[in-house]
Amino acid sequence: MAKGFKGPQGGNMMQQLQKLQQQIEETQSQLAEETVTATVGGGAVKIVVTGDQRCRSIEIDASLLEENDVEMLQDLLLTAINAGLDQSREMAAARLGPLAGGLPL
Repeated sequence: MAKGFKGPQGGNMMQQLQKLQQQIEETQSQLAEETVTATVGGGAVKIVVTGDQRCRSIEIDASLLEENDVEMLQDLLLTAINAGLDQSREMAAARLGPLAGGLPL
């Protein structure tokens, strides 16, 4: 047994750490499948992001392309992507935070 893990609960601590690691891995796997959706511009741009911060899809209303306003489209895309990533990180923190016992992830 490693130093620091001796005593009446020493073996238990290793088991608890292994169980925690398994729970974290399972939660991360679940987050990779779950999604959040960010919509901006009154629904003109919609971004779907997974719980592990992967962009799964982007939808752009065709009317935005007709307007030929590249800067507006760029701004809407940036806003939607950042909002989607923020929501995804919040979801991950809510799920993983309790497992980590308050440690920053």
